[in-house]
Amino acid sequence: MSQLNDQLPESALPNLRYYSPVPKLENPETIHADVVIYGSSSGAVTAAVQASRSGLKVVIVAFGKKLGGMSAGGLGFTDFGSKDSIGGISREFYRTLGKHYGNSENWTFEPSAAEKVFEDWILEYGISVYREHHLSTVEKKGERITSITCENGNKFVGRVFIDATYEGDLFANAGCSYHLGREANSVYREKLNGIYFGHLGHTFKAWVDPYKVPGDPSSGYIYGVQDVEPGTQGYGDATVQAYNFRICFTDDPANMAPLPKPVGYDPSWFEMLARYLDTGIWDTFRLTKPMPNRKTDTNNQGAVSSDYIGFNYDWPEGDYLTREQIFQDHVRWNLGMYYFLQNDARVPVAIREEMNQWGLPRDEFVDSNHWPHELYVREGRRLLGEVVMTERHCRHFEVEEDSIGLAAYTMDSHCTRRLVIDGRLCNEGVVEYKPKGPYAISYRALTPKREEVTNLLVSTCLSCSHIAYGSIRMEPVFMVLGQSAATAAALAISADCDVQKIDYSKLRKKLIEDNQVLDNPY
Repeated sequence: MSQLNDQLPESALPNLRYYSPVPKLENPETIHADVVIYGSSSGAVTAAVQASRSGLKVVIVAFGKKLGGMSAGGLGFTDFGSKDSIGGISREFYRTLGKHYGNSENWTFEPSAAEKVFEDWILEYGISVYREHHLSTVEKKGERITSITCENGNKFVGRVFIDATYEGDLFANAGCSYHLGREANSVYREKLNGIYFGHLGHTFKAWVDPYKVPGDPSSGYIYGVQDVEPGTQGYGDATVQAYNFRICFTDDPANMAPLPKPVGYDPSWFEMLARYLDTGIWDTFRLTKPMPNRKTDTNNQGAVSSDYIGFNYDWPEGDYLTREQIFQDHVRWNLGMYYFLQNDARVPVAIREEMNQWGLPRDEFVDSNHWPHELYVREGRRLLGEVVMTERHCRHFEVEEDSIGLAAYTMDSHCTRRLVIDGRLCNEGVVEYKPKGPYAISYRALTPKREEVTNLLVSTCLSCSHIAYGSIRMEPVFMVLGQSAATAAALAISADCDVQKIDYSKLRKKLIEDNQVLDNPY
């Protein structure tokens, strides 16, 4: 697994980095705002738009150069569960994309089209965005955040703060309680959390030998296999579901750049894929959804695919250099795997021919070698707030009365571990289980415990169990929650009260006025 480095690791592609250190400014600024949003996700943008519409001065403090998170980072095939449960600015996003393509709304779209929508909103509302600002410290007075300071020395002073990161960096540095990994089922009386065997998706459909010398355990494991005990179904652990890149390919020769070999490419990384192909199973490239203009959103599919299983555990709590190393390793795995499939002699000719029909679109991600700039961080830290959303909410066993939006997608966890059981490879951790229709997300899942922080709202890494987060963690929902968080921030500022003490009836009324969907539409 990736280890902490004391210097910037080698880039797998020129100009492609998660993090580059920035020098301290000679004359750093102190920026004052009503609402300070830390993060660059789609929910960060909708929060900023809503705060601006509410008459507040708002700033976005963005870690990278780009806005929109995964919605502008290759995830063009929208997972929603129920379109009728998505309203407000989130729905505006898909309708604005529809106008771009000549439709009423579009739920499939090119990354560049999504980025344009977000950037147009920033211009329309005159929102100040401070890019490449890396959180360094959080200053508090009692239970209130007074300011945050970034690596370059710039300080942001606000009345209410919103954490819209995929990792939960702001709330963790502010001293909020959180959970990382999978809870045991016993913690919240769930059935689908913790260690999970038995799901047929994304598992090996044939016997694949895990040893360097087939049949010889003393030879050690091939690359990517974890030497750990399987554990017991339903028990908790610290593992994190796998990350990958949502890759935009094209088969249009006029717009195609060939796949480059990543720096540090090592074909031995893909020995397990070669052995799996030897069994006659070819499912690696089967979750490739068509986007407009002969492009794709290509996701993980099958037992050996773009998910880099087990190599992301240090990301959520890692420092920026640790994350940069993990980022580069994921580029090498994802890009390297497709390069392997196009070029390696161990790959059957028919598969090589199929894969060589695809390349990277020249008009996407033009400043990062046409490769997505955003790693799909499916799960980071999860706040332990005033309410924890669990599988029981997804199944409608429990219903919260302070809804600020709905979720409806499958309780979905990607693999967390790749193990050896009885001498064969086995993936563990996949869950795909549909809830009983849309369900309410509690406002109190966005609020930290009052004794910890009283002027912070968490719109992305909200208070959830692992398996409930698997349902909630969809981009349309993050945009809904960003808008609702900003609305709550406006009420807290108007009433001069803690975010935990706002009048929910006023929040509900305002959210409905702004076209949020708060109740099950069916």
